[in-house]
Amino acid sequence: MNLMHRGDHGSCAVQPGRRRALAEGAGRLVDARGFPVLVMTAILANAVLLGVETYSGLAERWQGPLALLEGFFLALFAAESLLRLAAHADRPGDFFRNPWNVFDAAVVLLAFLPVTGDNSTLLRLLRLLRVLRTARFLPQLRVIVTALGKCLPGTVSFVMVGALLLYVYAMVGWLCFAASDPEHYGSLGRAVVTLFILMSLDGLGEAVHAGLLISPWSLAYYGSYVLLSSFLLVNLLIGVVINSLEQARDDLPVTKTDCGPPEPQQCARGADPLDRFDVRDRILAARLALDDAERLRQISPLDSR
Repeated sequence: MNLMHRGDHGSCAVQPGRRRALAEGAGRLVDARGFPVLVMTAILANAVLLGVETYSGLAERWQGPLALLEGFFLALFAAESLLRLAAHADRPGDFFRNPWNVFDAAVVLLAFLPVTGDNSTLLRLLRLLRVLRTARFLPQLRVIVTALGKCLPGTVSFVMVGALLLYVYAMVGWLCFAASDPEHYGSLGRAVVTLFILMSLDGLGEAVHAGLLISPWSLAYYGSYVLLSSFLLVNLLIGVVINSLEQARDDLPVTKTDCGPPEPQQCARGADPLDRFDVRDRILAARLALDDAERLRQISPLDSR
C-alpha cells in the first residue's frame, strides 16, 4: 500500500513538471519572431480567399481547390489556438483572461458547429471575423479597437441623450407643423426621421424656408435643434472617442525600454531628476577644482622667485 501511495504522489509531482515543460516549449514557438508573421500572412490570404469567392465564375470553376484552401486555413487557425492554449498549460486561467485569446478561440470553435455548416451566410460572417484578428498583430489598430471598447459606456450615454433630444423636438415639431407639413411631421415617427436627417445638416435650408412660411418661431426651433444636436452632441461624442484613444494608448505596453543615442531627449525626459542634479554638481565641482589647479600653477613660479 505504501508503494502504491508513493507511486501516486510521484505521478502527481510529475504532472506539473510536464505542464511546465509543455508551456515553455509552446511559449518559445508562440514568441518566435516568425510566428506572428506566419499567422498574419494566413489571415491576409484568408481575406483574399473570401474576396475571390465573391466572383461566381471563379468560385464555380475552382470550387474544389477553394474548399481545400478553406479547410487548410481553418486547420491552421485551430492549430494556432491550441498552441497558444498549450503555452498556458501551467496556468490555463491566464489564457482566458486575455480577450484576444477568447476571441480567436471563439471564432475557430464556431466554425466547427453543425449550425454554421448548414447556414452558408453565417459561415461567411464567421470567416469574415478572422480578418479582424489582424488587430492582434498591429499595435496601432489594437489601440483603435481597444478605444472603441472603452468608449462604449460614453456612447451609450450619448445615444440616450440624443434619443431624448429627438423625442422632445419631434413632439414639438408634431404639435407645431403637423397640420401644415404632414409629410414630414404628420406623426411622431415621421418627425423623428426628419430631425434625424437634419442632424447631418442635410436639407436644413429647405426645412427652415418651409418653416418660415408657417411661423417665424420656426427659426428658433430649427436653430436651437441644430445647435444642440449637430454641434454640442457631436462634439461631445468626439471628445469621448478622443479620451478613449488616449486611455487605450496609455494602456499599450511599451516594449522598448533602453535609451539609445538616437533619442537622447526621451532618455533625459525619463531619467531621474535627482540623477541630473547629481551630474550637474559633479561637473561644477570639477570646474572649481580645475580653477584652483590653474591658480596654484600660476602662484608656484612666483614663490620660487
